[in-house]
Amino acid sequence: MSKFLRVAGAAASVVALAVGATGCGGKSLEKSGGGDSSGKPGKGSLVIGTASFTESKILAELYAELLDDAGYSTSLKTVDTRELYEPALEKGQMDVVPEYAATLAEFLNQKKNGPNAEPVASSNVDDTVKALKKLAGPRGLKVLDVGKAVDQNAFAVSRKFAKEHDLKTLSDLGKSGQKVKLAAGDECPKRPFCQPGLEKRYGIDIAGVDPLETGSVQAKQAVRDGKDQMAVTTTTDATLDQFGLVLLDDDKNLQNADNVLPVVNAKSAGSPKIENALNKLGRVLTTADLTELNKKVDAERLKPADVAADYLKEKGLVK
Repeated sequence: MSKFLRVAGAAASVVALAVGATGCGGKSLEKSGGGDSSGKPGKGSLVIGTASFTESKILAELYAELLDDAGYSTSLKTVDTRELYEPALEKGQMDVVPEYAATLAEFLNQKKNGPNAEPVASSNVDDTVKALKKLAGPRGLKVLDVGKAVDQNAFAVSRKFAKEHDLKTLSDLGKSGQKVKLAAGDECPKRPFCQPGLEKRYGIDIAGVDPLETGSVQAKQAVRDGKDQMAVTTTTDATLDQFGLVLLDDDKNLQNADNVLPVVNAKSAGSPKIENALNKLGRVLTTADLTELNKKVDAERLKPADVAADYLKEKGLVK
């Protein structure tokens, strides 16, 4: 699912958030945290928040394994929308969440400055993370080290179409002069990172938008069957091979820097021990790794917890 849509999915119950899953030590969400009895950050029970899509669940399990290995007791809480889990993180009802730099930066930017706020995120990861930290700090949130893995919106064409027109990049597609019907969410014609950006930055001739959910099976089937020429998906889509699709490189950096990073409640989970445990992952996990982990869950039907545990052991990140 695209991050165009991740912030607007089906809402989870606020009541369920307040009284839902308890930590392994029996603590409620409100009382869970990485602090000891003196209130200082240290070993304790941590609630890790996760959105409802596969990748977020895998990242949450990776965080849980790392924190368990560091001596913490962890539990996971799934909440569908950022509108619910971000305030829960601020309040300490959750202690840790996996996030995406540019998407969270713009979410907090609009939360502070309104829906028409001047954008603060860009394709430059350092600038984007700097802006994110500036917005997150006053809300009691601590942004940990940015990782190598990136999950950005991306554009896929069929292998046949790419071969016929010698396409490797979005610039190649623009130069080819081919008319393109785009399988994308109905918000695409208005989003600067979708149709307007493709037309302005790459000169791609968008003949129309087929209103299919971003990254959906239907969208990829439409491109495979030649009904549409290109589909919006993500850089970590693990199902492209099944449909005979390939991604075109965003060679002019249309998309913002949506690198994966952990965000924690500074008071309950801001200790150096927690930071060191979580930052180990970002130094190792790549976009290709994350794509493969998604594939193991979505295509091979393995459990996110098992996939996460195997990966961390393989990389020597846990005992």
